[in-house]
Amino acid sequence: MQHDTTEVDARFRTMMILWLVLLMSQVMFFGMVFVIRPDIMNPPIQPMLGENPLLVLLFGILAFMNIAVSFFLRKRAQEQAILERKMSYVQTGLIIACAVCESISLMGFVLAIAFGYQYFFFWFIIGIIGIFMHFPRRQHLLEAIYGK
Repeated sequence: MQHDTTEVDARFRTMMILWLVLLMSQVMFFGMVFVIRPDIMNPPIQPMLGENPLLVLLFGILAFMNIAVSFFLRKRAQEQAILERKMSYVQTGLIIACAVCESISLMGFVLAIAFGYQYFFFWFIIGIIGIFMHFPRRQHLLEAIYGK
């Protein structure tokens, strides 16, 4: 029993570190936008949908679809972890879910760098909120070992 608790604690710490690194990468992407395109940080002067409204709408739809997909994939990984009694699937689910949320911020990054879209930060906000919503939980690891 003690071995399981130690292993759960170690796995949980690893998941927390991974989660924090994936969250901090958002700051790096935002910083890169600031370095590459400092002019985009001026107060917004273009309309909300910018010069490419269809592209912005498509990226917006894709962003919200990615949030839904991230929860679906994490839930599937959690179910598989419980079914096979493997904690590693819980960690894999966390990484995949956070990476999908990170892709939302990358869409904002592309909108900022390639298209000069001044409201790119909305994608960063959505991506960061998504990553926060996937905060690691020790309970998921315990369920993977002992079942629900």
